[in-house]
Amino acid sequence: MLRLSWEWLDAGRLTMLQKSVYSATAKIPYGKLSSYKEIAEAINRPNAYRFVGTTLAKNPFPILIPCHRVIRSNNTIGLFAGGKNLKIKMIELERSTVKKFGIVKQE
Repeated sequence: MLRLSWEWLDAGRLTMLQKSVYSATAKIPYGKLSSYKEIAEAINRPNAYRFVGTTLAKNPFPILIPCHRVIRSNNTIGLFAGGKNLKIKMIELERSTVKKFGIVKQE
């Protein structure tokens, strides 16, 4: 799991709440999914799932913060800046990699 260090990221324009969304999203293990609602609950704002979606749509660190691992609570894909097809392919790639090779437990 990636531990974000906001000191070396250009995050000056982000609010603390946005940073908390990105931090919670960064904790989603490779090959796993979480919902916008679960992220909202993780940041102690259970009704802020739309805020989570809006924040992830503006993800300035897509390599570090895996927003493609966040889906809707009804298990549909939701939106993605790179398009739904890319999001699906990224999720499938991670799942097949985990299935084929396994993965080291992330803490």
